[in-house]
Amino acid sequence: MNNLKKIGLTALAGSLVATSVSAADLTVSGSASMSVQNHSDKATGKNVKMGNSVFMKGSGETDGGLNVNLSFELDQGTPSGDGPFDSHFVSVGNDTLGTLTVHGHGGSNSAAALDTTAAGDLWDSTLGITTAGTVAARMAPLSATSGNNLVVYSLPSIIDGLSVGVSSQLATTGGSASTAIGVTYAGIDGLSVSYGQGDTSGAADVSGDQTIMKASYVLGSITASVSQNDYDHTTNTNDQTVTGYGLSYTVSDAISLTYGEETIDRALQVSDIEVKGYTASYTTGGMTLSLASKSADNVDHTAAANNEMWQLALSLAF
Repeated sequence: MNNLKKIGLTALAGSLVATSVSAADLTVSGSASMSVQNHSDKATGKNVKMGNSVFMKGSGETDGGLNVNLSFELDQGTPSGDGPFDSHFVSVGNDTLGTLTVHGHGGSNSAAALDTTAAGDLWDSTLGITTAGTVAARMAPLSATSGNNLVVYSLPSIIDGLSVGVSSQLATTGGSASTAIGVTYAGIDGLSVSYGQGDTSGAADVSGDQTIMKASYVLGSITASVSQNDYDHTTNTNDQTVTGYGLSYTVSDAISLTYGEETIDRALQVSDIEVKGYTASYTTGGMTLSLASKSADNVDHTAAANNEMWQLALSLAF
């Protein structure tokens, strides 16, 4: 992205570190999108949507050689009670010591940061797969605790191609702290393998454990991916397994085609949720034009609830 503004600062986040920051910058970048969608579900029907996000980021280096970063996101989805900003974090560290990050809002624990399915979370496409409510009410994939005031530590590089992160979030309603670990190895040309494990302990005697395994391999213009996300809950009817498969073909530097499938298997439910999708995209400069077709069967784990949609979207980065 091209920076809209770059301002030299003599100090950055002086209240957060005990020494001055030199060679610091403040940058502003963003993205916007517009789309039209058509759903087979008559209650949703046709609609036009827009998206927008502006990031304000500060970065610099202390006299002791620590890299400091501060980021705020401003968009129309700002949560109630969190002020004018959405996701925001501060981090400090370097290649020798690793990096410590505190997410004031919008952070993902070290396991959940890996849990995008191999198909790219097709389920999250206004197909009627519920994401809100209690654990029992959600049809969407479940994950270990993330969110406000999350602490993440990324270890320094030990082996080329290996990255390791650990995280912790203190409980606010009587449970113990929720912790997670995520590991990714990309030291073999074309191959990337990830493993993550985290837990949810937000309330006494109520917990869940998440385990994630992912792999992708690039061969020429083709990328094949597979993922599995298991969630084991105190209440066994909330146990869930999400599998995903993805295949993409890069036609040229500008044109790409993708296909993906996802299955959400919930314990003791009548049917699995099954999602499929195709996407074709054209990118030039900071603009991407995409056409997608997606379908979901059994969106609430019953055979009577199905949905299909297509979407034409234009995304802009600046």
